Amino acid sequence: MSNATTMAAHDKRAAKESRKVAYKHNRLSVGGWIVRILFACLFAFPLIFMVVSSLKPDDEIMADLGSVKAFLPVGHISLENYAQVFTRVPAGTFLMNSVIITVVTVVLGVIVNSMAAFAIQRLQVRGKKVIFTFILATLMVPFETYAIPLLWWVNQLPRPVVDQFGLYFTRGWIDTLPVQIVPFIANAFSVYLYMQYFETIPKDLDEAARVDGAGWFRIYSRIVMPLSGPATATVVILSFLPMWNQYVWPLMVVQSENLRPVMIGVQYFQQMTTSWGQIMAYSSLITVPIIIVFVIFQKQFVSSIASSGVKG
Repeated sequence: MSNATTMAAHDKRAAKESRKVAYKHNRLSVGGWIVRILFACLFAFPLIFMVVSSLKPDDEIMADLGSVKAFLPVGHISLENYAQVFTRVPAGTFLMNSVIITVVTVVLGVIVNSMAAFAIQRLQVRGKKVIFTFILATLMVPFETYAIPLLWWVNQLPRPVVDQFGLYFTRGWIDTLPVQIVPFIANAFSVYLYMQYFETIPKDLDEAARVDGAGWFRIYSRIVMPLSGPATATVVILSFLPMWNQYVWPLMVVQSENLRPVMIGVQYFQQMTTSWGQIMAYSSLITVPIIIVFVIFQKQFVSSIASSGVKG
């Protein structure tokens, strides 16, 4: 009887301790969520203000600045500012140009940089350490130092032209879409990131595939790349942001309005109007694609960081 009483008391104490641990864990979890929500609100305030202001007329934006109404969609809410954006400037053309430039650069960059990383990391190539060192060295050179030489080089390249007289070649890529894409396809940081991630993929898979008769390209495309989703997501995000935000280079090489990207369009749009509501509407339009890309790839991006996809 005493043993049964002792066991019951022990079970009761164990249950009590378990409830204490669960309560403490839940309290920490709730506290963690509260902290996360506060930080999310803190960083979201500028975006919320921008989107809400894009829906209001200018007089209401100024009147609401001193209160919480600045962050709330109250008052005369409409899409008039967005309509004015597309009326004042060819915003659709600017957006389409940036989409084409960014998507083509990112897609080709993933292919080129991952293949380069695979060749350096997996193949037995003589002098690959020297090649890799040279690639990493380019990370220390700011774009502004080679922008002028790059401008000279792209102005010397042959460009195919097709018109009523047929196909012929002229010189210079200035004022074209390719000049905004090709110089940025190869990226040293993307190569480095892929190499670091490829190290986590066992080379035994390569050897097994080689035994089955697979070539290196098949190993790259069917084995290594499908396992490198987190690294690819990281490369997509880190390549998308600078390409979407390109300003200095397009300003140097583009003169035609129908070839301007969205960031050049910001300056162009601000010269056309002083309406803060319309400026906020234009800013919202060019911010939405960035948020969409991050939301789509955020899980893989976090997974890549967590698995030391970028280490060094």
